[in-house]
Formats: sequence, structure tokens, C-alpha cells
Amino acid sequence: MRDSLGRPQTVLLLGGTSDIGLAMARAWAKQVDGLRVTLAARPSPRRTSAAADLERHGCRVRELDFDALEQQDHERVVRAAAEGEDVDVAVVAFGVLGEPERAWQDPHHAAELAATNYTAAVLAGVALGRLVRDQGHGMVVALSSVAGERPRRSNFVYGSSKAGFDAYYTGLGEALRPFGGRVLVVRPGFVRSSMTEGLAEAPLAVDPDTVAAATLRAVASGREQLWVPRQLRPVMSVLRHLPRPVFRRLPL
Repeated sequence: MRDSLGRPQTVLLLGGTSDIGLAMARAWAKQVDGLRVTLAARPSPRRTSAAADLERHGCRVRELDFDALEQQDHERVVRAAAEGEDVDVAVVAFGVLGEPERAWQDPHHAAELAATNYTAAVLAGVALGRLVRDQGHGMVVALSSVAGERPRRSNFVYGSSKAGFDAYYTGLGEALRPFGGRVLVVRPGFVRSSMTEGLAEAPLAVDPDTVAAATLRAVASGREQLWVPRQLRPVMSVLRHLPRPVFRRLPL
């Protein structure tokens, strides 16, 4: 259970090789001795390396094989993560950016984005919701994106999948409140990470460590929504309400 300062003792990373998720785990490890971290991801050298890095930071690490596209994996992995100790914070960190122009023309690629970023995320939420109800406590950190607040022509398939993701986890937060659970929806802008490597950098770009630091503060204070950087909140408020003829002329 989280301590009096809101710091978790156990963390589950669904998408255990996520740059942002791992940055969060490292940041918590600086605050909590012997932090238990469960890395749920496909087996890979990257997962092995991530586990070793967290152990060097003093974490107790467990690796679980997890494929977000396998329906049965969600319930199995969440149950396994809670064996022996409750899960204080679960981070839903998996997702794919895809190839924007291919995504709206190739049905297979479009299905992959929708299945990973939305359908699989819902399955994870169902499993985590059951866990929180059983425990009577717990926080879910859902890594959304400002791309879902008003999808752009340049990447609207990804944006639409994140819009669904965002709506689902916002609703899950309301559903879990009576059971002692909380959901924090994190909406970063452009993050310099392996997912965005090679892409032109957008304004207000940040590093994973910046997202992690802001998220840790939000978890400790019990917040439910977070924009990173915070300047994005008024920017997105304006963009959401622009008339479509004006919005489509913007270089987005």
C-alpha cells in the first residue's frame, strides 16, 4: 500500500519496456527502498536490460511474459503481479505510433493500431479494475496523449485510438472511486523516446524523465488528469474549440 507520502511500494508496468514507464520506476526507486517492480512485456533483450537496470537502482524486479494482443494475458498477468503483495500502482504503458499514411489506407495496419492502443487497453483496464475492487485500493496510471484530444490529419488513426483510450480510462476512474481506486490519465505531448525516434520534434517536446517526475507528483497528490508539459492544457483547450476550417489550416 502507498505510504503516507503517496509513494507506492509495488508497481506493475504493463508495457514493461516503455521509456516513460521505466523512467517512472527509476524515479520511485529513488524514493522507496526495495521497490517491487513487475515488468510485463514480450521477452526480449530490451526487457532483460530494463530489469537489470532497475535492479541496479535497488528494485526487486520480476519479469512476466505479456502480449497485449493476447486477450487471456491481461487477467493472467495482473493476477500474477499481485501474488504475495498488493499492486499499489499499475501503469498502462503499451502502445504503438504506427505509420500515419499507411494507417488510414492499410486495413491490417489500422487494425493493429486500434487493437493495441484501444482494445487491448480496455482489456487491461477490466483486469486492473477487478484487482482494485478486490484489494480495496490502488491507482492506475494510464499513459494517454494530447493526440487524442483533437486528432490531426497528420496522424488521425493514432489520435482516434488515443481518444478512445482516454475516454475509457477517464470513465474507469469514476467507476473505481467507490471501491477505493483512482485513475490518473496522463496526456503528454511529444516525448523524445524510442517511439518517436527519427520524427521531427514538435513544440514543447519533453524527455521521459520529465513526464515521470510530473506523474510521480500527480500520483502522490491524488490527481486524476495531467498534461505534460502543463502549458499544453490551455493550448489544447484552444485547439479543441477551433472551427474546423481554421483547424485544418494549422501546420499540424
